[in-house]
Amino acid sequence: MYQGKKEKFSATQLIAMFLSKVRQTAANELRLPVSDVVMSVPAWFTDAQRRSLIDAAEIAGLKPLRIINDNTAAALGYGITKLDLPSAEEKPRRVAFVDIGHSNYSCSVVEFKKGELTVKSTACDRHFGGREFNLALVNHFQKEFKGKYHIDISTNPKALARVEAAAEKLKKVLSANQQAPMNIESLMNDIDVQAMVTRQEFEALVEPLLNKVVGPLEQALSDAKLTKDDIDVIELVGGCTRVPAIKERIQAFFGKTLSFTLNQDEAVARGCAFSCAILSPAFKVRDFAVQDIVHYPIEFSWEKDVDIPDEDTSLTVFNRGNVLPSTKILTFYRKQPFDLEARYAKPEDLPGSVSPFIGRFSVKGVKADPKTEFMICKLKARVNIHGVLNVESGYYVEDQEVEEEIKDEKKEDGDKKDPDAMETDDKKDDSKPKTRKVKKQVRKGDLPIVAGTTALDESAKNSLTEQEASMVMEDKLVADTEEKKNELETYIYDLRNKLDDQFADLASDEEKDKLRSKLTESEDWLYEEGEDATKAVYVAKMDEIRAMAGPISQRYFDKIEAQRQAVQAKVDAENAAKKAAEEESRKGAEPEKTEGSKDEEMTDAEAKPEVEEPES
Repeated sequence: MYQGKKEKFSATQLIAMFLSKVRQTAANELRLPVSDVVMSVPAWFTDAQRRSLIDAAEIAGLKPLRIINDNTAAALGYGITKLDLPSAEEKPRRVAFVDIGHSNYSCSVVEFKKGELTVKSTACDRHFGGREFNLALVNHFQKEFKGKYHIDISTNPKALARVEAAAEKLKKVLSANQQAPMNIESLMNDIDVQAMVTRQEFEALVEPLLNKVVGPLEQALSDAKLTKDDIDVIELVGGCTRVPAIKERIQAFFGKTLSFTLNQDEAVARGCAFSCAILSPAFKVRDFAVQDIVHYPIEFSWEKDVDIPDEDTSLTVFNRGNVLPSTKILTFYRKQPFDLEARYAKPEDLPGSVSPFIGRFSVKGVKADPKTEFMICKLKARVNIHGVLNVESGYYVEDQEVEEEIKDEKKEDGDKKDPDAMETDDKKDDSKPKTRKVKKQVRKGDLPIVAGTTALDESAKNSLTEQEASMVMEDKLVADTEEKKNELETYIYDLRNKLDDQFADLASDEEKDKLRSKLTESEDWLYEEGEDATKAVYVAKMDEIRAMAGPISQRYFDKIEAQRQAVQAKVDAENAAKKAAEEESRKGAEPEKTEGSKDEEMTDAEAKPEVEEPES
């Protein structure tokens, strides 16, 4: 419901609203406009989800500098503050980042060297986190309350929500204590419920979840082609890593002490802030190279050319674990324009029911070369720093014969002269270098590419940007209206109190009665039909009351001013009298001068006795 009407908003619009609010909060805190942003996402986010997030940021008036994976952001926050990282020649420090949050569990193996990090692997479990632990407790209490109090909380959404909130609080208490109580008053049907859970009971409830802890750890090590012994540090982040049973399982798996040097709740956000600072010209921070990996394999497919019967129609261009950002050049031999389709090679690995489609790219301007009867087309495919795939450019080349200098192996060995070789005056080699003709592909021109992806087109984005800006202005108007309403209400109460206090002697009974009547009338209107009035109406009501109370207020101000002037006059008189008394006492203290006395003091020369030379 928006402004009394039922509206439908897309996920992109809702994220744009959230980012718009975040932007406003940051701008108010910094007292500066905010225009750029770095955002983190789970590593399993697809191309469509990343594009949607970029669109949301642009709708909110923000420029996305980078979409970075959660664990990569945490790794950047870890590495950029370390001054003891190994140099380029030394063995890298290998750190396993284990991030378990509310609904997501991921483990990344990252190699660190001075000034750079390289993600070797990332494994995820999208159905493991604090949410599942809460659910196990809720299901336990649902059964307990059904048998103990004969109520079924699953039939009452409000009761269920209260139990969920209490279960999360209880889980947090159990992380630091051996047992924790739960008390909820009037949960359902006016029944108060009570329960007590020990840490052992809680761990028994979540045993199936705890058995899944090692899965992503094993997968991450396997993908990185490393063993447990190769890992130097195990860094834990995310709120759910505070659960003692989870820490025990992770420590038992690696057989090493766990590290908690990062802020478990803020590590990812801090990493994003560091990434933002590196990309921003306004901050001076140490450069830190970040090399991430492609999470899902990406393949290109195309229609078979009739003139090339044995041509393959698909190719996996970016494999899982490829470096990100990454660029590949695709070569096609074609006589006419053609289309390419990019999709994920393993749809079964994608989250939920996400479509494997990434984009369709139409290559224009292709025509056959009269000499070869086809055109050699080169396409530049790139997965950028956001993890988003694009066919960025296309061009065509021709095979041409060019002369290439033949490098003399003897000359290349310049310093390695044979001491027994005889020097000669043969200068033929120096006069003209040897060459040979070789075929090379020479770039001849560009090929236009029309892309069709899941991103919003420019016109739709502009329309949503205008709609978001309009809603922001509506929010501001609502806030201003509420402020004026509160101001009117405060003024009514304040003025009513002043009539019996400060203004009591300054207004006639008739004026007081008239003003009280107006205040009561305005108050009644405010709580009835004036509940949803506009900003202008509240301002007008305030002005009416001020106009009626104006003469009384003026008398009060005149009275205050007269009192102030009287006090000031009194203070001035006292100061003058005090000054006169001081002057009189000063004159009385001065000694009277004798007639023969000099008015002026003697100088140093006059004060000294004269010294005369004796007569010879």
